[in-house]
Amino acid sequence: MRAIWKGAVAFGLVNVPVRLYAATGEHEVRLHQVHREDGGRIRYRKVCSVDGESVEWSDIAKGYETEDGELVVLTDEDFRRLPLSTEREIEVLEFVPADQVDPILLQKTYFLEPDKAAVKPYALLRGALEETDRVAVVKVAIRQRESMAVLRVRDKVIVLQTLLWPDEVREADFPVLDDDVTVRPQELTMASSLVESLAADFDPSQYEDAYVAALEQLIAAKVSSGDTQAPPAPPSQEDDTEGGGEVVDLLAALQRSVDKARAARGEDVEETPAGADEATSKPAGKKPAAKKAASRKATKAS
Repeated sequence: MRAIWKGAVAFGLVNVPVRLYAATGEHEVRLHQVHREDGGRIRYRKVCSVDGESVEWSDIAKGYETEDGELVVLTDEDFRRLPLSTEREIEVLEFVPADQVDPILLQKTYFLEPDKAAVKPYALLRGALEETDRVAVVKVAIRQRESMAVLRVRDKVIVLQTLLWPDEVREADFPVLDDDVTVRPQELTMASSLVESLAADFDPSQYEDAYVAALEQLIAAKVSSGDTQAPPAPPSQEDDTEGGGEVVDLLAALQRSVDKARAARGEDVEETPAGADEATSKPAGKKPAAKKAASRKATKAS
């Protein structure tokens, strides 16, 4: 496993250097979206809704829209200025009975591994949690997101489980449950008998994901029967525009850029068919007002 975070648990006057590891991972069969006709991978581009052009990751910022429709743009520098007092520290706030933490609050689970020089204070914290049957309520910042969390013991390892903030748990508002319902003693006795007939100690290892197992068998059967195909080769840059959609998109984007630059210089914009060579395009000239307006409208639509 690879550590995703390094810091320390602040336990009173004791500091326990630790590394954080993801304790869980989803078991899934990775599937790609492909074109049914030729098996080509389906790609997604990040496109600006204003000018229709592709945007590089380095040019993307985060924005917040206010209630009155105004946009607030937040940059990486803005986020760096935000205070994160627990950025490299797991700050123990209090110790509470384990049964007082509502399971609905629990999120992701992580393993805490101590540094070699911190095994003794780590064992001290672990023993205190086990002896008192309590969990430690802490604050921690992971990937620039501050969270509440709890520390508890699983086998010999201290695990950290992040918690939802209280206002992130929705209220269950179901008026139908306020209606008076009469349950007869015989019905309650029968329901209790059914529960007892299915009572057992929980052993998650006896269950399996039947869907994933069936999907893996389906894929294996197709492979063994030869029902496969070679992945298609990526289109060559020398291909004509009729055979490569990406080339058409590139030319269209270039044309929009040219039109935008001409408009910025106050020149008339002339529509150029997708795939046409810029050298063969007619230079923009004076046109009647109505024709110019129609040309601009067509350019925006493209």
